[in-house]
Amino acid sequence: MHMETKHVLIAGTASHAGKSVIVASLCRLLVNRGYRVAPFKSQNMSLNSWVTREGGEIGIAQAMQAWAARIEPSADMNPILLKPKGEMVSQVIVHGKPIGDRKVREYYDSVDSIFAYVRDSLRALEQEYDVIVMEGAGSPAEINLYDMDIANLRVARYTDAPVILVGDIERGGVFASLYGTLQLLPKNDQNRVKGFIINKFRGEKTLLEPGIQQLEELTGIRVLGVIPYVPVRLPSEDSVSLADKSPAKNKRFDVAVIKLPHISNFTDFEPLESMASVRYVDLGDRVGDPDALIIPGTKNTVDDLRALRRSGMDKQILSCAGRVPILGICGGFQILGMTITDEGIESTEGSNHVMAGLQLLPVDTIFCCLNKETKQVRKLVTGNGPILGSIQNQIVSGYEIHMGSTISPLPIFDDDGAQDATGLVLGTYLHGLFHNDSFLNAFLGCLAERKHRAPLGVRSTLEVRASYELEYLQSDLESDPFDDLAAVLEHNVDLPALYEIIGL
Repeated sequence: MHMETKHVLIAGTASHAGKSVIVASLCRLLVNRGYRVAPFKSQNMSLNSWVTREGGEIGIAQAMQAWAARIEPSADMNPILLKPKGEMVSQVIVHGKPIGDRKVREYYDSVDSIFAYVRDSLRALEQEYDVIVMEGAGSPAEINLYDMDIANLRVARYTDAPVILVGDIERGGVFASLYGTLQLLPKNDQNRVKGFIINKFRGEKTLLEPGIQQLEELTGIRVLGVIPYVPVRLPSEDSVSLADKSPAKNKRFDVAVIKLPHISNFTDFEPLESMASVRYVDLGDRVGDPDALIIPGTKNTVDDLRALRRSGMDKQILSCAGRVPILGICGGFQILGMTITDEGIESTEGSNHVMAGLQLLPVDTIFCCLNKETKQVRKLVTGNGPILGSIQNQIVSGYEIHMGSTISPLPIFDDDGAQDATGLVLGTYLHGLFHNDSFLNAFLGCLAERKHRAPLGVRSTLEVRASYELEYLQSDLESDPFDDLAAVLEHNVDLPALYEIIGL
């Protein structure tokens, strides 16, 4: 081990306590002070992922934290990624590449050998960075899994790292959560916990002081700070975040995203949320009358297509065709096609079969091998029509993460994607499409023209598009979200005490 490297583990009392954001904030604070900093999460379970420049797949949170540290994301920052497929089966990604599907029991039986990959990644990072800010997963006090947990205190023990425990006060019971989590840990691991942080507080801070004082007296551990609830403009880590999403009010456009059972990479649509009311529609709900409909990515295209048909959501989607733009990303692209052939690769049932897709796009998909495309890409817009016509021959960038191969007679992004004859139904493997200002502008500009269609002389579509572009440009003039978060941490946490705990 490179002895000069410092480590700290940010653990939480539960999932969604704010660990990822605090790690990102601390990374930005430390890099602003001249340290070479890297984020790290030994094991992540998430269907929201990112592809590194080398083609490795990692959790989106670790990519976001790397950007906060002003470095390029790498597979060493998240050596183990689990992507749930259902039926207690997950695809296991090691150092950015899939090694196969594993049942829960099978995976936990192999964690000792899996931890060797964690050690390798830590050693690689220690050669380059002064500080490694590590993130735990869920809670370190899952006592039924304690001996098999490689995402929390096992990493702290290996690196001899201090632990900062984060509690989410918004969900209630924060003092019990912090105290109970600590007490459920073995004594040696309790001694590693050097500080508490209370996160997502709304209200008068002085009302917390009696509780903070009593918690410190009971545990002998300092509460390093109380962080207020702040809106976070960062990618969501996993599906837990979907419960916190609510459609924005007073937005010009209504965009419905079908909430597939195995929805993945819904971070694709977060750039839309500042400009449109983006609502996630459960399969048992009504789509209503949206201005646009999106079928997102999925970890299991075949099973989710079956679920669409069982629920009747397929008929709702088809009823929107011809009326509103429909966009399919990755698995959604495959679902919009003519047929899906699965040679026992994709479905949890594991049998060979051919299924009809929604048949809105002239493409066919086949799952015939375990090979997985993971790469960053830049594509020329070759499609046309009411959405792509305004950006034809421009370059868009994104990344691909998919199993299966799709044959398209008329691609719309170089060799990728397809559209129907109207140009209103689009499909593509490109994740991150809405992060391209050109596509976001073209998509919402099209919605503006269709929604505000008026008799000649009342308001031209050019005026509608121009007014939208002005609104979009004004909304984009915002400060760096990582600097904003670092400032929140700096103003609400005892940083000298935190730095002393880390050993800086």
